[in-house]
Amino acid sequence: MPRTKGDHEARRQDVSAAVWQVMATRGFAGLTLRAVAAELGATTGLLTHYFPTKRALVAYALDLLEQRTLSRPRRSAGRGPATLRDALLDILPLTPEATDSNRVWVSSWDAALSDPALSTDYARKYAEGRERLRARVVAAQERGELAPGDPAQVAAAAQSFVLGLVVQALFDPVTFTPQRQVELLDDYLAALAAGAG
Repeated sequence: MPRTKGDHEARRQDVSAAVWQVMATRGFAGLTLRAVAAELGATTGLLTHYFPTKRALVAYALDLLEQRTLSRPRRSAGRGPATLRDALLDILPLTPEATDSNRVWVSSWDAALSDPALSTDYARKYAEGRERLRARVVAAQERGELAPGDPAQVAAAAQSFVLGLVVQALFDPVTFTPQRQVELLDDYLAALAAGAG
């Protein structure tokens, strides 16, 4: 019986779920055709239909990570510093799903650093993230809720702070519990806001 387009799409979704599960449990270093095939309960031959090379699998995995990141629900508390706080909270590993996403993202850095094209793409994504934060900083500065200064510099510092907090939370979740992460972020933002007073 011939396969339908729906069968192909369903199989592709199964492959996506298997790729994600391997990355979440084994990290990016554990992402191999054999591991994905085992997770899927299939042969590596089946997977080569989707990913003829390891590079194709890695590229797909990174696309999958970006899609999941962009489709996650976002906080929206309104105006001022709260919008900056929301954007930074959305990055932190505060839930099991966000922890998995961050674990996959951090473990993918090695692959990105060893591939010039991926490295360039990552630099672009981080720059886009800083620009989104910069726009929120500008709005808060215009209302006098954050100290005046170079908003790009403030955004870069905020992004650096929260990414450092992500790494610490992944390596030491007992110390950097979700509650502790939020406390540290709030202390950081309170120091920024205090400069406006």
